[in-house]
Amino acid sequence: MAHLALFHSVYGLRSVERVAADRFRAAGHEVVTPDLYAGETATTIDRGFVLVERIGWEVIVERAREAVRTMPADTVLAGVSMGTGVVGDLLADRPDTAGVLLLHAIAELPTTARAGLPVQVHVADPDVFAPPAAVAALEKAATGTGVDLRVFTYPGVGHFYTDASLPDHDRAAADLTWRRSLDFLRHL
Repeated sequence: MAHLALFHSVYGLRSVERVAADRFRAAGHEVVTPDLYAGETATTIDRGFVLVERIGWEVIVERAREAVRTMPADTVLAGVSMGTGVVGDLLADRPDTAGVLLLHAIAELPTTARAGLPVQVHVADPDVFAPPAAVAALEKAATGTGVDLRVFTYPGVGHFYTDASLPDHDRAAADLTWRRSLDFLRHL
């Protein structure tokens, strides 16, 4: 069983994160889904970015830090789209993190990330939030630090393909992502 902190997308905490958390709980994991927007949600990506601008990235990351402050040091950090950036910012302060799960975007891994840290990435191909050059740079950085990175790409799907409420949804790719994610957590 893993402890998992799942950080939401730019849309805010919505059903897609709650459903993902329920999947992980059903597999025996302890999961928290911090609401980094304090109850607000957006109906479009653009409105989500307006929320980020209004709330402020520093406030969002501080809310995330507070949410994991009392969690075990080896808590898995997971992010959905914008939440991957939150994970990237928290990881430097949590060297004992058991693993990192990045969904729908990538994050910069700190140079202090420990060798052997398991990191799993799931992104559409192509995806403006995970362009091939950025994925290649992440793979190179992981090799340099010894991070155990595994990138899964899903050709021909939209950015937020796991969200059944959005036009990007692709059931087959979503199901495969959840199976791979659960397998990742099972082996930590």
